[in-house]
Amino acid sequence: MSSYIIRRLLSIVPVMAVVAVSIFLLLHLSAGDPAAIMAGENASPESIAQVRQKLGLDEALWRQFLIWVLNVLHGDLGRSMFWNAPVTTLIAQRAEPTIALALSTSIFAVVIALLLGVSAAAKAGTALDRLVMGFAVLDFSVPVFVVGYVLIFVFAIQLKWLPVQGYSPISDGVTTWLSSLILPTVTLGLPYVAFIARMTRATMLDVLSEDYIRTARAKGVTNQRLLLKHALKNAAVPIVTVIGMGVAFLVGGVVITETVFNIPGIGRLVVDAITRRDYPIIQGVTLVFSGFYMLVNLLVDLSYPFFDPRIRY
Repeated sequence: MSSYIIRRLLSIVPVMAVVAVSIFLLLHLSAGDPAAIMAGENASPESIAQVRQKLGLDEALWRQFLIWVLNVLHGDLGRSMFWNAPVTTLIAQRAEPTIALALSTSIFAVVIALLLGVSAAAKAGTALDRLVMGFAVLDFSVPVFVVGYVLIFVFAIQLKWLPVQGYSPISDGVTTWLSSLILPTVTLGLPYVAFIARMTRATMLDVLSEDYIRTARAKGVTNQRLLLKHALKNAAVPIVTVIGMGVAFLVGGVVITETVFNIPGIGRLVVDAITRRDYPIIQGVTLVFSGFYMLVNLLVDLSYPFFDPRIRY
């Protein structure tokens, strides 16, 4: 196990290197000049040149990349061009809303998806099965921002049950905190629910067709025990894999969701940085998100032996 963990951790290094090179080149070779944006619309070429020199954008591209990589290796993600603050500080200031949204979405999605997937598999071919699968296909097809605006219109504007936008920290009270998270959580979690529920149903159907399931049923094992202890446990590995893959949905969806609900999180920070061509923030947040995604997948791989003792590393 130790050697496997070490190999996986070492494999992260080349992946992060590819991510770093890709995002650096995509940003610096794309259209738009952050120096011109910061200097203003009516700035003279001399003023723009001074800003470029101050930001270090007048250096050769390879030198800019080398300086950035060396700083990253020392734990320095750079300094924001617009806010004039360290990127790590800005990420830390915006971390609470994003972490709260990601955790609430993960819990909501996994619990609801498992209930729907197991129920659909247990009632395969019935109206319940068709209803669950129809919901999954529809939900996976509708864009996140459309779901968000519909929920805002119905539950915030019409019914006035929940706040329209914004985020209340947990220090303002648990009730206020939860009420500010409900709509964003449902908006971000519904596609995740559909993704996990479809895989749960398909995997459960495969397991329920196995001989040992028929044997257990013949011995008089109750349907609930059969589904939860025998079938779901043996179907856990592919389900957990899909849950880990779904983190990509959260990473991409949190940017849109925080924008729709005006949540001051890391996703909103990225959107603001993109509009201002703030290279350090975009590069830093991309690296953080990539590292988080690979860490989650590593934890998923390490969980396999707990669900299936036949798996050894």
